[in-house]
Amino acid sequence: MTITAAGLGMLGTASAQPSRTRPAASAAKRGTSTSFAALKQIHAGVLDVGYAEAGPGDGRPVILLHGWPYDIHSYVDVAPLLAAAGYRVIVPYLRGYGSTRFLSSDTFRNAQQSAVAVDVIALMDALGIRSAIVAGFDWGARTADIIAALWPERCKALVAVSGYLITSLEANLQPLPPAAELGWWYQYYFSTERGRSGYERYRRDFNKLIWRTASPTWDFDDATYERTAASFDNPDHVGIVIHNYRWRLSLAKGESRYDDLERRLFEGPVITVPTITIASDFDGAAADGASYRNKFSGRYSHRVLKGVGHNVPQEAPESFARAVVEVDGY
Repeated sequence: MTITAAGLGMLGTASAQPSRTRPAASAAKRGTSTSFAALKQIHAGVLDVGYAEAGPGDGRPVILLHGWPYDIHSYVDVAPLLAAAGYRVIVPYLRGYGSTRFLSSDTFRNAQQSAVAVDVIALMDALGIRSAIVAGFDWGARTADIIAALWPERCKALVAVSGYLITSLEANLQPLPPAAELGWWYQYYFSTERGRSGYERYRRDFNKLIWRTASPTWDFDDATYERTAASFDNPDHVGIVIHNYRWRLSLAKGESRYDDLERRLFEGPVITVPTITIASDFDGAAADGASYRNKFSGRYSHRVLKGVGHNVPQEAPESFARAVVEVDGY
């Protein structure tokens, strides 16, 4: 089944409050290019968030969250499909990416899982969005899972690539078999100062390598990569990435104001909202979803995409958009 703009457009729309936004700097001034019609900026929480928006302002809200080392362009083909179906599509740069900036130089450059999720809640508040379908992959899937778990009233439905990714620091201290550990080589590299320096110096080459290893069958060109790589020039990018992975290994502390949220997350909360999980070749033996099926108690389905790597929305945009539309009907 192939999704077409006309087919998706048969869906209705729902009203939402108008956003209070101001235009972002021009692409030329930012030194980046984009295939989205325009970028916007809005103060939300501790951030000035850069985001793309597509579709009618009164459409059903959908928030699409990217991961590392990717950016909003993972959704450059998903967004117009959903916009044509009548959805209001919001695609934000996470902290440390693109035109998103911290409002204060004194704010701790924290990338623990709950802090990133709080950013999205703050963005929803700033845009006047009470509840939205939230979808993502990699860091974005983890963040979407957390929103669904901790703030189910803000999450109408969930699409999560690789399923249930909420982090437990205690579990992360447990060793894995050598073959599994090999796949996380970069996390150990990032735990060293050599790794931080190497990522600072070679971030474009580093992230291109991750793209190739995480999606070995995806034949992306240099222009596609460079469009995203510009977002890694964010002044906080290296600090955010390094803190994220060091925090996961209990090598860096978070902030005490998130302690209660983290305690709740470490308990592995069950997600009650309607959910579709997606697996791809990247998930290996876990692609069947059996390991996390009991973490979803609402209406649920799981699908496996063959021949697709980690960047599911950019490699298989129609399949990803279809999942968003279908979960909206649950």
